[in-house]
Amino acid sequence: MTDTRLTRRSLVLVAVLVSVALPATACTPSAVQERRPLAVIYDGPQGCSDCAPTVAKVLRESPQHFRTRFVKAPLRASDLAGAKLYVQPGGGADLERTWKDLKGSADVLRTWVREGGSYLGLCFGAYLAGSDPGFDLLPGDTDGYADSEGAVVDDDRDTVLRVMWRGKPRHMYFQDGPAFHFKQGDSADDAEVLATYPGNGLPAAAVTRYGKGRVGVSGPHPEADASWYENAGLENPDGIRPDLAYDLIEATVG
Repeated sequence: MTDTRLTRRSLVLVAVLVSVALPATACTPSAVQERRPLAVIYDGPQGCSDCAPTVAKVLRESPQHFRTRFVKAPLRASDLAGAKLYVQPGGGADLERTWKDLKGSADVLRTWVREGGSYLGLCFGAYLAGSDPGFDLLPGDTDGYADSEGAVVDDDRDTVLRVMWRGKPRHMYFQDGPAFHFKQGDSADDAEVLATYPGNGLPAAAVTRYGKGRVGVSGPHPEADASWYENAGLENPDGIRPDLAYDLIEATVG
């Protein structure tokens, strides 16, 4: 006849051994959270209270489900430690004024990207990826699309533009964003153009390399949510879809 006390003791012993062998945090929510990549988002004075929170939401819901953390200038190396992506969002009204806040961060940010980090610049943040003034992360520079020859909008009003994204027409929220002028040189530095503007075909969104890192930029706002369109009295004929934002993010982080 089986000794039931011995059987129970054996089961308890096995359970204890298994619990010791497995990491205590293997399946806890905090452990899952820590495995998600980190995106650091600038949320200093830049003229737009919604811009940083909007892109943070998009990043959290993107295929990689980023963790997000907000920072202000000046950036320190410790602010970027462990991050996969740094985001400079839109919203600036005065490039020269904002650059005064950020220029002290330029060396830290350039070093971080050069060593393998990824920079994502949206509208105003895309201007700041350029060099006059800016972080000088692009193989070329930026200029306002509205000021370029052949542009279909010639002022800084909020509007919806029909761009060509990977060869297909898509509508995007736009407000005085940059176009990009890339130098042609070493193939490692050439930009991958994701989207072009109407009227003149200038690059509207692109990804390029900087050292071991990558730089993604967009003049229009792929991250814009329904509230942006509603507040501006605009409508997107394609509907409000995050797929272009996800495409740009994935292309930027590689």
